[in-house]
Amino acid sequence: MSKEPCCPSSAAEKNSCCPPTEKSSCTPPPAAQEDCCTTPDQDAACCTPKAALQERPGYILCDYVCGVTSTPAGEVPLVSSTLNRRDHLGHCAMRWGIGRDRYRVTPGLYGLGAPTPESPVVVTANYKMTFDLVRRDLKGLDAWLLVLDTKGINVWCAAGKGTFGSDELLSRIASSSLDKIVSHRKLLLPQYGAVGVAAHTVRKQSSFTVTYGPVRIADLPGFIAADNQATEGMRSTTFSFYERLVLTPVEFTTLWKEIAWALPVLLILGGIGPHIFSLTAAWQRGITAWFVGLLGVLCGAVLTPLLLPWLPGRSFAFKGALVGGAVGLVAALLKVESIGLLNSLSSILSVAALASFCAMNFTGSTPFTSPSGVEKEMRIAIPLQLAALLTAGVLWVWGAF
Repeated sequence: MSKEPCCPSSAAEKNSCCPPTEKSSCTPPPAAQEDCCTTPDQDAACCTPKAALQERPGYILCDYVCGVTSTPAGEVPLVSSTLNRRDHLGHCAMRWGIGRDRYRVTPGLYGLGAPTPESPVVVTANYKMTFDLVRRDLKGLDAWLLVLDTKGINVWCAAGKGTFGSDELLSRIASSSLDKIVSHRKLLLPQYGAVGVAAHTVRKQSSFTVTYGPVRIADLPGFIAADNQATEGMRSTTFSFYERLVLTPVEFTTLWKEIAWALPVLLILGGIGPHIFSLTAAWQRGITAWFVGLLGVLCGAVLTPLLLPWLPGRSFAFKGALVGGAVGLVAALLKVESIGLLNSLSSILSVAALASFCAMNFTGSTPFTSPSGVEKEMRIAIPLQLAALLTAGVLWVWGAF
């Protein structure tokens, strides 16, 4: 919805502070009174330049906070809907799993734009990437953002773990005194959070009703504009090539960290041979084993997700084994004359087993799996993967003699 500009239009008025519009309850802090006008890249009418805001003792003024608004329950921070360079760099780091456990915002109530008592209340997680996407895609709207403490985990995973749940939602409603801030009793929750929240419990204990929004955050403005009515497309889950691609970096880095402990073991085993132990053989065979391990991780964490719709079967472990076995076979055929038959067989089994395990780990990133189905698949696949790796290890050591 449109807002009247807060900044004066003429250069002659630049030195005078313009009052907030009647619609806005925003009151800039005292330090901002000499320069209350927003810069052109700030979209909220009551957001003040960050340099004009004062940090309070014991608090850190985050760069996404651009002002405060006064409410009957006290001041509420206002956040910008424009992402800056630091936000984009943080998202990139999260794609590669760097500092993922620490990428979170403080739970509580935030304002976006110039929220009023009639503005919608959007509930989200305190994983900062989720928080950033919500405030970005709600640009141009006046809304309240109720951020739950999900321990820095996204909505879908947090709902499954129970941190995005009824108890936490009720706790945040009470601690933020939301009933004193808004005149309605409606909450907009992400559809992926439905598994963790019992709407009837929330209504009974807080009088707030729960409405589940669209699958994608980008559809939320249209959903709100349509009086919380979702189209069929808003309820449909997709898992396109691009959506799978952006998940592969973190899958790759996370899985490689988990198997890094095996690297020194491979060096030691690689040195075993006719002369008991050889440092030269340890280096040469160990490097080859590292390459095989890297190939297995790439097949399971990158190739299998990208080829997912075209691979036969429902089991992710089977899909990964198929890709890993095919790639391992091609690699072995190219090197069979130099490494021998036993080492070639060992390579094929190793790549297939590692790819199967890595692909099975990707089940937690897809919208098409269930916890019970994943557990069943793991009970069947993990013993087979271990057996394949053990056989590969025996063949590899035997191949040195």
